[in-house]
Order: sequence, then structure tokens, then C-alpha cells
Amino acid sequence: MPHVTIQYTANLDPEAKMGVLCASLAEVICAQRDGDGRRVFPIGGTRVMAYPAFAHAVADGAPDRAFVYLNVRIAPGRAARLVAATGEALMAAVRSHFAALFATRPLGITLQIDEGAPAFDAKHSNLHPLFTGK
Repeated sequence: MPHVTIQYTANLDPEAKMGVLCASLAEVICAQRDGDGRRVFPIGGTRVMAYPAFAHAVADGAPDRAFVYLNVRIAPGRAARLVAATGEALMAAVRSHFAALFATRPLGITLQIDEGAPAFDAKHSNLHPLFTGK
């Protein structure tokens, strides 16, 4: 982890460049460091995925209303200040990405970070070894 899931109203698709946003958020996550310069999150565990909601109603339901929800799921154990710094950095990237759209249409953006121990957690991956020592 972290895993970022982005749900957004599909009426943003023509302009939102969600693939660019996903890449940008992955860079922000990988750039996070603690006070000793160590990575806060493993590169190999970073996932950012976006899903359009084709059926949606935002606010009063007018067709130009748009919404972006970002849920960041992290494993427990990181200092609260590191989690908050990560959230602020991610939100800054999101705000920058959507600045032009935000200036021209109604748009709501929510970013939440959830931390918790899963009741069940199974993994099968060969990604982490690619980044050992980085």
C-alpha cells in the first residue's frame, strides 16, 4: 500500500485527463519521505486507479455538476504528521490538476485517507523486488 481509488463523474472524461492525474499522484506518493529521508510508502505497493461513474447525480442533478472522490488506503503504523503531509501533498496535486476545470464549472473534490488493519489481507506480487534499494 498505499492504494488510491478515484471515483469521478463521467461527465469529466472529455477534459479530466485521469491517466495524467493517476501518474501525478503516484509520483507524489513515491516522493514522500520521513525525517530521516526514508520512503514513507513502498514504491512497489503504490497503486492509483480511476473509475468513471456513468450514472450519477451531483447536488441538484444539473448535467454540468461534477465530483471527484479520492480514497487513499494505507496500512497502519505511520506517524500522524506523515499521513497529514501526504494528504496535503496529494490534495495540492489534485487541486493543481483540476484548477482549469474548477474555474469553469461546478466541481466538488473530496480526498480521504483511511488507515486500518484489514480483517484479511492476502497478497501475491513480484513488484516489490523491482524497487529494493531505491
